[in-house]
Amino acid sequence: MSEKPQNRKKRDKSAAQRPNKTILSRTLILMTVCGIVAFIVLAIKLYQVQIINHDKYEQLAVEQQTRESTVTAARGTIYDTNGKVLAMSASVETVFISPFEMNLYKEDKELIASNLSAILGVDKKTILDKMTDTNSWYKTVKPKIESDLANKVRQFIKDNKLKSVHLETDTKRYYPNSTLASHVLGFVGNDNKGLDGLESEYNSYLQGTDGRIVRLKNAKGTDMLFTDFENYYDAKNGDDVTLTIDSTIQYYVEKYLAQAIKDYDVQDGGSCIVMRPATGEILALASFGNYDPNNYQVLSADKQAELSKITDPDAYKKAVAEAMQAQWRDKAISDTYEPGSVFKIITCATALEENVVNLNSTFYCGGQMDVLGRTSPLKCWKTTGHGLQTLTEAMQHSCNVALVSIGLKIGGDKFYDYLDAFGFFDKTGIDLPGESKPLWWPRSEFASKKNLSSLAATAFGQTFTITPIQLVSAVSAVVNGGNLMKPYVVKSIADSDGNVVLANAPTLERQVISAQTSKTMCDILEAVVGGKEGTGKNAAVPGYKIGGKTGTSEDVHKEATEGGEKKYTVSFCGIAPTDDPQVVILLILDNPSHDSGIYISGGNMAAPVVGHILSDILPYLGIQPVYSADEKKNLDVAVPKLTGKTVENATELLEGMGLTSRVIGNGSTITDQLPSANVTVAPGSQIILYAGKQKPTNMVTVPDLYGKSFADARKALENAGLFIKSGGTLSSTAKAVVSMQSVKKGEQTPIGSVVEVTLIDQTILQAR
Repeated sequence: MSEKPQNRKKRDKSAAQRPNKTILSRTLILMTVCGIVAFIVLAIKLYQVQIINHDKYEQLAVEQQTRESTVTAARGTIYDTNGKVLAMSASVETVFISPFEMNLYKEDKELIASNLSAILGVDKKTILDKMTDTNSWYKTVKPKIESDLANKVRQFIKDNKLKSVHLETDTKRYYPNSTLASHVLGFVGNDNKGLDGLESEYNSYLQGTDGRIVRLKNAKGTDMLFTDFENYYDAKNGDDVTLTIDSTIQYYVEKYLAQAIKDYDVQDGGSCIVMRPATGEILALASFGNYDPNNYQVLSADKQAELSKITDPDAYKKAVAEAMQAQWRDKAISDTYEPGSVFKIITCATALEENVVNLNSTFYCGGQMDVLGRTSPLKCWKTTGHGLQTLTEAMQHSCNVALVSIGLKIGGDKFYDYLDAFGFFDKTGIDLPGESKPLWWPRSEFASKKNLSSLAATAFGQTFTITPIQLVSAVSAVVNGGNLMKPYVVKSIADSDGNVVLANAPTLERQVISAQTSKTMCDILEAVVGGKEGTGKNAAVPGYKIGGKTGTSEDVHKEATEGGEKKYTVSFCGIAPTDDPQVVILLILDNPSHDSGIYISGGNMAAPVVGHILSDILPYLGIQPVYSADEKKNLDVAVPKLTGKTVENATELLEGMGLTSRVIGNGSTITDQLPSANVTVAPGSQIILYAGKQKPTNMVTVPDLYGKSFADARKALENAGLFIKSGGTLSSTAKAVVSMQSVKKGEQTPIGSVVEVTLIDQTILQAR
């Protein structure tokens, strides 16, 4: 029986629906799975965006919606020990352009570039090049300009209704004393970060924290108008730093060091350190050549003239970079050198402490001696020898043979121990950047029983290298009671509210020698300067007990690399006063010229310079002189005010002061005088008194005084209408001659001026 048609249709329809339901079911399942997967992916992405990378996208959103400008923090002020400002920051303004805004507002690029170039002195093409980056909102035209220029730029913006030229507040570092203490202070870059010296070493204290201003911006990127939204975050100014440096002492040091470098035609500069031996405080530290940290990339005129002769561009660029590095280099802590005979202080102190010598010990010098390990005899600077001499006399004579004999008595191992104790194998740790390490032999070589040449050379300061700061620290230990103190230049640091955040105190490293040995060494060093045979007598200062030691070393390395004549480093280390040392001064001159006319030695070149420095700083420190009868006779005299006095009274007053006079004119009353009142001149000087006649004001030529006796120099100056002073104890010494004059020969100076001369004793011309 056949199936009914309607049943067959129902069955076919049901069969057709089954696949559709399966597909639908599968589709729903697939969509559900895909939805879940998509949700999971989306959730993961949202988690990444909102949780993991929240800060990143928040920052991007903030950058899209806001504009920030920096409020520059002022660097802290640097003061000397007495509160005098050495470095300070002041408000200035930086000019910048916005190429984006310039393009947006269709502003005249040619107009802007021409006017900014004229106002700021910036190359026009350079400004136009900056304008090509139209996506940039900030291109610096000129940083840190003063208010006068800023006002001109501001007026230009106002006159032309410009929206793409801007000024922002900034700070600029100023060094009000120009080159003074430049190697201590260092300098700051355009980003207000310290790049050298204390500015670099203490940058984290000095720099402070910049503030910022946050404003809303629109879709075009310009500031939104009519909104109260603006967040201001204050800048935190840097901390103030107070130094141990005394700017007055620093001035005297730089004054006399610069004059010595000029007078002796010193080829490779020099350095000088003044330390307070009891504490390790650095009162002055100078290094020459010098530079001005206000313009730290500017070379001296002499150096620029020298470099201008280089025609190759690459060679010139390299030479300029090397010259800048050289002028920034602090020779007092970054350069090592052979100390020469100054090091005999260490040898002598070690021998006394170890009781291998005493003041009654004697030493014979025949001019040379044999040393195990040397292929030739070791020679004394005095080739004929010093003969028999005591320990004090050996130091006075700076006798190489005697000091080598003393070094051999100490022995290699023991001497090496003391070198270590005096701090010669390590950096001192002074709070300035760039301190170098010394160069020494290993103990095995130094203390070898089969070769004593290293030990012998060390005994008189040769064939090893140390830094000046190491030596001045060690000598301070010798004279301060035996204590090695850590040198430092920062006394304290205070925040902007005056709260002290760091305070340095004297740091005792260790005691090296006994107080008794220290006292004996002070007496010996006083004899080196004050004794008739002392090689340091040119450092003597009337009224004060001065001690010290000369040094002269040959620079074999420079001779090998540069050739030419022999090259020397001359030095003098002075101590004053010897009965209670308040200052230790080490002065070094690197490679004085053979053409200077002075026999190259520490006693002739460095010692008198230290004497000049001490003559100024000891009274400044409140240390009163006590003069002997002979010293009083040679003291310079301050000329009194004589105008208004009768001729008779004036001449009597001058005669009573040890001065002579010459009257010009027929009047009975003094109407003028040469030199002026309160000017200091040498005793015996002839004062010119004008009685009715007009005092001349013309310029005169300074005569050449080099090599003349004091009397002859005074006469030559008087003939030129000038006056003399020496400030030393050698003016009455027959064999003393002029080695330096404060105004150079041939220069023009006003009539009546005073020329200060430096005298040296010819009897020690060859002393090392």
